[in-house]
Amino acid sequence: PPPLPPPSDMLTSRGPALCTALRRAAPGGLASFHSSARRCRAARVAVVLSGCGVYDGTEIHEASAVLVHLSRGGAEVQMYAPDVPQMHVIDHSKGQPAEAESRNVLVESARIARGKIASLAKLTTADHDAVIFPGGFGAAKNLSTFAVDGKDCKVNREVERVLKDFHKAGKPIGLCCISPVLAAKVLSGAEVTVGHEEEEGGKWPYAGTAGAIKELGAKHCVKEVTISFPAHVDTKNKVVTTPAFMCETALHHIFDGIGAMVKNVLKLTGK
Repeated sequence: PPPLPPPSDMLTSRGPALCTALRRAAPGGLASFHSSARRCRAARVAVVLSGCGVYDGTEIHEASAVLVHLSRGGAEVQMYAPDVPQMHVIDHSKGQPAEAESRNVLVESARIARGKIASLAKLTTADHDAVIFPGGFGAAKNLSTFAVDGKDCKVNREVERVLKDFHKAGKPIGLCCISPVLAAKVLSGAEVTVGHEEEEGGKWPYAGTAGAIKELGAKHCVKEVTISFPAHVDTKNKVVTTPAFMCETALHHIFDGIGAMVKNVLKLTGK
């Protein structure tokens, strides 16, 4: 049989009107038409960091898990952190404060972001479809004063603005580990989880946080960290939370639980 005509000839033979319509929709050709469609489907997600290191900043494994699952979900990511001093600096080899040191939250967070990070003051809902807060003590020390003040804590002004703006815009908010306390403080009546409400022999060493969340006026929902029940979705407020390192368990369980949180955040974006 004779060879098929080139695709462009086949398109033209189906009618000049169809060809013209496609060219108008994609002035750069069919390749640009398809690449444009892919870009439109990608969720744009902001990730807010609080430093670098579990005891005085962002928990690095949690941040990495969030980024891996966002990448797997096809999201476009921009990282942010407040441009403020850390509450203090912890020597992670000793678990003790390094009294003579001071560090900046944005500068330290840039280590995780590989330098691609912006001040939290620049984060707007118009540029993003969702926002995610990894955990680590930085959320309770640098993004808020929860580590010191508990239920009477204050939340960083920019963090509070971001949470309220995304909530008002009906855009999803993801939080893991200790960071759900931020939503509990700022978003009245939100439903969150930090895991269990009893220590259970040390398996849930920070179980007391659940009580503080209730005192803040939020609803605490008991959840597991494993893949079976790893995240809580507050559909009314579009807040998704997972316990992560609030539980003493294997790293892959933490990773899977964060994956469930990210998956639900992306689902709520509708992208």
